[in-house]
Amino acid sequence: SNRKKEIKRYFYNDSFYKKIIKKKKKNKRIKQEFSKIKKYRKMIKFVYQNVPRGTGDAVLKCKNHIKSKYFLMILPDDLIVKNNCSYSMIKIHKKYNSSIIASKKVNKKDISRWGIFKLKKFIKSNFLIKDVIEKPNLKNAPSNHAVIGRYILPKKIFKILQKQKPGQNGEIHITDAIKTLINNKETFIGHVFSGKYLDCGTMQGYIKSSIEISRL
Repeated sequence: SNRKKEIKRYFYNDSFYKKIIKKKKKNKRIKQEFSKIKKYRKMIKFVYQNVPRGTGDAVLKCKNHIKSKYFLMILPDDLIVKNNCSYSMIKIHKKYNSSIIASKKVNKKDISRWGIFKLKKFIKSNFLIKDVIEKPNLKNAPSNHAVIGRYILPKKIFKILQKQKPGQNGEIHITDAIKTLINNKETFIGHVFSGKYLDCGTMQGYIKSSIEISRL
């Protein structure tokens, strides 16, 4: 679709940076940064999910591009600023050699909007995950620790996704595959991050987030 083409064009369009370089010819740092961007641009791969069949299906489309034992998955509408959440998750992963999911406490009145963790035990400021309950009502919620869209997942999740039957709304849910891994004794740690979370899940949240980012 045209929207997908626009996203690809954004990452491959150099005109924005070339204008800046032209204005600030003497600034070597800008030229150095631009050369870094060009280097990383070669590493970007585009994978298309032509039918919206859930996050699990979208991840499965990336199977042939994942070479390492674990991979980092970032959902673009969950923004965390002022402290690099992905970097701190990678540090925890290296320490415990386990899967990690970002988490934050949410207001009880908003619990039904989120995937909610059932906690096993705390490890310093993080915790071991016992289960994930998708959008529970307040009465059935095992905690108020919500799933935020940063994950370090094992490559073995692809085998589970390939065999997984569609769940709610006929979609392949990544949460269902994570639950299967937990049941198979895979260690998952919930990471309570220190950055500021910007909620883009509602129109009001999106507007507030845009204002917040403009001030950075």
